Amino acid sequence: MNNEIKIFEGNQIRSVWDNDKEEWYFSVVDVVGTLTDSKDPGAYWRKLKQRLKEEGSEVVTFCHGLKLKAADGKMRESDVADMQGIFRIIQSVPSPKAEPFKMWLAEVGKEHFSQYAC
Repeated sequence: MNNEIKIFEGNQIRSVWDNDKEEWYFSVVDVVGTLTDSKDPGAYWRKLKQRLKEEGSEVVTFCHGLKLKAADGKMRESDVADMQGIFRIIQSVPSPKAEPFKMWLAEVGKEHFSQYAC
């Protein structure tokens, strides 16, 4: 697993590349914070996750816990989701940034493969 910071419109999105699955995982809290400009994106995500579970949404089943570097520099377990999961979460967050973020996310996905293309 390779931890990286991706930047969307000046916002840091913690990400992890899984070599075995050949896919990116993104910090759900970072994505939610970017889309909502929330002062407490962790609380926003907890509330959204609770609401989605109550509605019977499968979105939260796409989230996994992985260790990401926290603001204090320590590795802490955080909810992450792959591209499919992040796209589903984006649909649950009302934001004018949703469409530009989806386009950015698609480019990030292509970026890794183009680096290693023959």
